[in-house]
Amino acid sequence: MEIRTDHRFVAWCAACDWNVNPGQPEPPTGRLEVLRHRLARQHGETLLAEVTTDGTLRPRRDAVGVLALALALAVHGTTAALLVGGLLLVVLGWGSALPLLGALSLLVAWSLRPRFARLPEDEPVLRRADAPELFALVDEIAGTMGTTGVHAVSITAEYNASVSTYGLRRRRLLSIGLGLWETLTAEQRIALLGHELGHYANGDTRHGLIIGNALRSLDTWRYLLSPVEHPTLLEAALNALYLLPRSAVTGVLMTLDHLSLRATQRGEYLADTFAARCGSTEAAVGMMDRLLVADSAAAALLRESNSRQTRRAGAPTGSEVWSGLWERLAAHMDSIPESEHERQRRCSALRGHSVDSTHPPTHLRRARLLTAAALPAAVTMDTARSTALRAELKETRDEVARRVMYGR
Repeated sequence: MEIRTDHRFVAWCAACDWNVNPGQPEPPTGRLEVLRHRLARQHGETLLAEVTTDGTLRPRRDAVGVLALALALAVHGTTAALLVGGLLLVVLGWGSALPLLGALSLLVAWSLRPRFARLPEDEPVLRRADAPELFALVDEIAGTMGTTGVHAVSITAEYNASVSTYGLRRRRLLSIGLGLWETLTAEQRIALLGHELGHYANGDTRHGLIIGNALRSLDTWRYLLSPVEHPTLLEAALNALYLLPRSAVTGVLMTLDHLSLRATQRGEYLADTFAARCGSTEAAVGMMDRLLVADSAAAALLRESNSRQTRRAGAPTGSEVWSGLWERLAAHMDSIPESEHERQRRCSALRGHSVDSTHPPTHLRRARLLTAAALPAAVTMDTARSTALRAELKETRDEVARRVMYGR
């Protein structure tokens, strides 16, 4: 049997799946990550059947979600108890060793305090006045889903996009990775924004103030109670003393992880539905296919960066090295043959590929979109709007391209 393939990619047989999955990804390490990956796959498959039959997929709060919230509040209650107890020991314990114990309690409580993210300082951040066309598009997409837009947009070189909050007032931040953005069509960009903004619309609790900070507090507890490697006799005794509380913290963390993961994965399916509603089902599926070949984009950017190091005399000057980087990346991604996309789709099913351990496997997300009724685009972007958006982001695109090429 003759096997035809592009020399840049793995040779494989579509008829018998020979060599379809030549390299195994690194397995997760640590009990928690192993559990998260296993649950991601289990929940993803169970939820697929549920959301496929749910014609009106909506966010919901069930008994499991209430239990997760109660457990998170208990974690924060422990932090509050340490704070109050530490203050009482410091104030009322003078003349004994109690103030020292109180100071230790206050120090631990401070390390467990809720954290509020800040705007990134090492990447470009755009406000409304900087990119009115982009913010208008974000507002239109958000309005389609019944939510509001964002307060700031950060631009990175990553092959990814995300949403988060920052500051005490929980302002909204959208992060756009040009590695992904520049390889998508206009419709797929709308689907991408629809997916990310959908996390605001469906009230993603895992990254919220209460559950998100409880997970971070438990991670801090694990760090504080982590065993000392190559311990002395005294340190070995401390390791033994910490064994029970460390096991308890790990157990609570795994429980909260398990309780919140199902809602998070349901939220991913719901965000995919928002992506299809805004940009069309075809665009949302196409965007996922792009995510499956992310490694190829990373390799292309690495080659571009390395080319600056190895260029010979007569090559473009430093001011020109980064010019056209995103166009070259987009051309490379467009040149990936359908056979490689198909191989990656089959690998996804074999490996249970997901963006990370909190996402359902990508092939299941793709299957959900394809089994649901096809949706047309609710938001469109004509040539004039695309041109205006591109001109608006030119300086930022150039700045990020320079950072890719010069490694800073």
